[in-house]
Amino acid sequence: MKKILSILMLSVLISSCEKGAIKSDFDKSLSVWQEFKKSVNNNYSYTVKTESWAGFGDSTIISVQNGIITGRKYASYVIDSQTGQKNSTGSWTETKADLNSHDSGAQTITIDAIYQKASSEWLKINKNDNTIHFETKNQGMISTCGYTNKNCKDDCFVGVVISNIKGE
Repeated sequence: MKKILSILMLSVLISSCEKGAIKSDFDKSLSVWQEFKKSVNNNYSYTVKTESWAGFGDSTIISVQNGIITGRKYASYVIDSQTGQKNSTGSWTETKADLNSHDSGAQTITIDAIYQKASSEWLKINKNDNTIHFETKNQGMISTCGYTNKNCKDDCFVGVVISNIKGE
């Protein structure tokens, strides 16, 4: 019984440490984002990427001016299994006047909204059933945030992968 109790307490401690580390990383990243946003006067763009194990993917560039989304540019591709080359399967561009006129592409939200969604949804998901992902490879700003269900086999990630954030 003592052995089971010790194992249970250790797993709670490890879970708390992981949760604390993610919270600390998130807070640091949010601070870096807020400084960056201020330095570019809330004018920026970011690229959201998706890629499947099945050999296809896409990217969406979201443009933001004065904190308001002003455009979205989308491109999709398939990966040639022989060469590894990405071959275009389509693209489009939306302006402020026709935002969200296409069904495909990343959701039109600001990075502020992404951090909010990360905090309120993706990082709060049940950790017993899911694996939480959080990375800050964009000069300390969010690059990956979301989760995958531990029982899912293919393309199960729920969240966002941002490959690039730049000031405009």
